[in-house]
Amino acid sequence: MKKLLLCLVVFVPFLATAQEETIEYKERFEQLGTMLPSPNVYRTASGAPGEKYWQQKADYQIKVKLNEAQNQITGSETITYYNQSPHPLNYLWLQLDQNLRKDGSDMETTSTYSFFNDTIPAKFIEQYVDNGGDAYNFDGGFKIDYVKDASGNPMNYLINKTMMKIRLKETLNPGDEISFSLAWSYNINDRMKGGGRSGFEYFEEDGNSLYTIAQFYPRMAVYNDVEGWQNKQFLGAGEFALTFGDFDVEISVPDDFIVGATGMVQNAKEVLTKDQYNRYEKALKSTEQTFIVTEEEAIENEKEKSTKYETWKFSAENVRDFGFAASRKFIWDGMMVELESSKPFAQSFYPKEGNPLWEEESTKAVKNTLVLYSERTFDYPYPQATSVHAASIGMEYPMICFNFGRPNPDGTYSTRTQLGMTYVIVHEVGHNFFPMIVNSDERQWAWMDEGLNSFLESNVMWEYYPDLPYTDNSPQAITGYMKSSKDKQRPIMTNPEQVLRLGPNAYTKPAAALNLLRNTILGPELFDESFKAYAQRWKFKHPTPADFFRTMEDASAVDLDWFWRGWFYTTDHVDVAVDEVKYFRIATKAEDMEKKTKAPKGDLGGKKEGEEEKKTDFSDGPEYLTVQETPSFWYGEYRSKMDDKAIEEYYKDKHFYEVTFKNEGGLVSPLLMKFNYTDGTSETKMIPAEIWRKNEGKTRKVFILDKEVESLVFDPENELADTETSNNVFPKAEPETKVDKFKEGK
Repeated sequence: MKKLLLCLVVFVPFLATAQEETIEYKERFEQLGTMLPSPNVYRTASGAPGEKYWQQKADYQIKVKLNEAQNQITGSETITYYNQSPHPLNYLWLQLDQNLRKDGSDMETTSTYSFFNDTIPAKFIEQYVDNGGDAYNFDGGFKIDYVKDASGNPMNYLINKTMMKIRLKETLNPGDEISFSLAWSYNINDRMKGGGRSGFEYFEEDGNSLYTIAQFYPRMAVYNDVEGWQNKQFLGAGEFALTFGDFDVEISVPDDFIVGATGMVQNAKEVLTKDQYNRYEKALKSTEQTFIVTEEEAIENEKEKSTKYETWKFSAENVRDFGFAASRKFIWDGMMVELESSKPFAQSFYPKEGNPLWEEESTKAVKNTLVLYSERTFDYPYPQATSVHAASIGMEYPMICFNFGRPNPDGTYSTRTQLGMTYVIVHEVGHNFFPMIVNSDERQWAWMDEGLNSFLESNVMWEYYPDLPYTDNSPQAITGYMKSSKDKQRPIMTNPEQVLRLGPNAYTKPAAALNLLRNTILGPELFDESFKAYAQRWKFKHPTPADFFRTMEDASAVDLDWFWRGWFYTTDHVDVAVDEVKYFRIATKAEDMEKKTKAPKGDLGGKKEGEEEKKTDFSDGPEYLTVQETPSFWYGEYRSKMDDKAIEEYYKDKHFYEVTFKNEGGLVSPLLMKFNYTDGTSETKMIPAEIWRKNEGKTRKVFILDKEVESLVFDPENELADTETSNNVFPKAEPETKVDKFKEGK
């Protein structure tokens, strides 16, 4: 029989803290420390902007013409740049993103690809163009006509691939501003042939095009306290770092075109018919979907191509960029959304090829997104949010986004098509919050907008679309990627141009991490308060990863350095094994001690003498513990005594389960355990991840329970991104069927 002679008051702690002699130590619980930049007067240790935080401002006056016959953009702009930094500037940097399509661009020369037999021309072009080539002889890139100062004098400038440096004759001192003008043009790419975030789609049946236009003007780069000028070259994957400012934009298009853009149209009465204008005015004030341009009007509009031009005027305040869409094919509907402190206008532009799906779902998805995101961050501050339908694209700009999801030619569509169209609209509209308002640096940290936005996207989908088979961005959704070969992964904290698989790395993994943090580690209330604090602190500002990490800890009073370190700085994965379970009870009578006998000595099967074989079930029943009176030396200087009998009486009917856990995946995790009792009931207990802090490879925990356990399961509802469920159960058997609570909308 097994007999443990222990002091009653210490036997439970002894079991609970027992550890392996060999400790695996990889600093998973060390503070991030020097991995984060030192706090200063610009960014505080709490994660908030400092008392001397500053940022630059750039205002734009733009006039642009869309030449339909030539598929060309020509334009001019005046930029007023405000130096609100404490530093004198001798030059300015602007982004020339269209130069990505210029022959010899870095995207072309640094791309890698392979040839395959039995390819098709379209696939060859797609592969070649996606890797920076020019497979259809496209003349891309900006043609700069001039750069002039406010007096009309030429300015000295240098173009370095996708960046333009303007050399200033006089230093731009702190508090000063400068105005200068540029004129430029470029050829619009056919997205079917060349892909891209912006371009046109040609419809052969009616001979019309749908234009989604962005990165169409030279844009000021960000200059900030973190890295000075953000002038990293644009290689295609890393998106944009941009400066806030006010925009007045005039867009000249054929006079039968409908235009949607960043900001609000200023001359709607001039560019719309009387009936369309009246419907527009009604829609702005109504919470019911209203058609401003009907499908019948759009079809009629497609029949003739006007050669006359008219100008749409838009104005937008405090935005970081500007985009627009234009076509004579557009149907246009919208509705007002009532938030607590604002009433933005949700609207959609789409060709007949998008119906009936788009008229049924698009504007509704815009509304749902604005409502939930506003609840979790701040009320949407802009006057409108627009969803535009275009084939095979999902891309965002302030107040406007371009989204895929097209029914079959006969108007039918599958659930998969509806799902894809819905979540891409939610995702791209959600980008208005991250990074259009909480203005992180996409060129450096793709996860700060894509990951945070994908996290909220999943919450919209689970809350508003429970009947659609949405499975993205839960912890369970990332397990396949996290357990894949480590040479195919990069940490989340990797520049997007160096990431091997941008989707799981910048979208799904950080979103899954935040869902885990919200629903399991912090709980919704504490997480939501902390996340909202971050959003409100950095609304219309330029946050960094450190600002996010520090704010989440500052607002929650929870040390999360282990979480950021493991999830964001490593490629470890969660694989916790229930390695061994021992069952104990207190011996209360002599016959208890006779129920257990020692295993016979003899053939040990390769084991050392005295080494016990791990049990695989509870068939042998409990092992019994004997207790003795607390010896006098235990009390030391204390004058009072323990009531040994009362304590023994309290514990005599308890069930003690010593569970040994092994960290097979390397990523430390909370221990979420479900105990299924012999009476048919069950109970779940949560142990914080800090249980691994003294041994990151193996740990033990004693659970003191009122009932006898029939089986126990680690991570019973797939909350922890555990990649191997077969080692999660005891007795050792096939794991029970689990429910993914995130999919069900927890």
